[in-house]
Amino acid sequence: MDAIIHVRPMKRKDLGMVGEIDRISFSEPWPTNTFAYELTTTYSIALVAEDQEGKVIGAIVVWLVVDEAHVATIAVHPDYLHQGVGSALLSSALLIACRRGATSSLLEVRRSNLPALRLYERFGYRVVGVREKYYQNDHEDALLLNLDRLDEIQLRNFLPSTSV
Repeated sequence: MDAIIHVRPMKRKDLGMVGEIDRISFSEPWPTNTFAYELTTTYSIALVAEDQEGKVIGAIVVWLVVDEAHVATIAVHPDYLHQGVGSALLSSALLIACRRGATSSLLEVRRSNLPALRLYERFGYRVVGVREKYYQNDHEDALLLNLDRLDEIQLRNFLPSTSV
């Protein structure tokens, strides 16, 4: 069963928890100051997901590059995996990007990250290339995924009823 999820813009007060989720989710996490920087730009869409108690349980950063929404990072706290948090974050961020003029989306994902690949496939992303030895720590390849057309109606279908 999906958790009760609320998605909202990331704030400075969230940076500690966002950084912690990133550190436990990735072998190459972002420095916390990178998330702080994302809060200062006009091209970044930085969101967090909260549980019913207001605890930050996930985060996403999407860069709006002309008419493309580039998913820079997305992470969900391990205690909340497979509960719709990733879908809520991705759909919310892509809807905002769409409203700001994005017509497509692009991202890189580790070849071995099967749960993320399943999420992206549900949204309609397709593999369009490989970035060989993309990740510095282990030289794993990244798959380059593209979503050709952002569709607001389809994206809304991924939102939980309690999401913003």
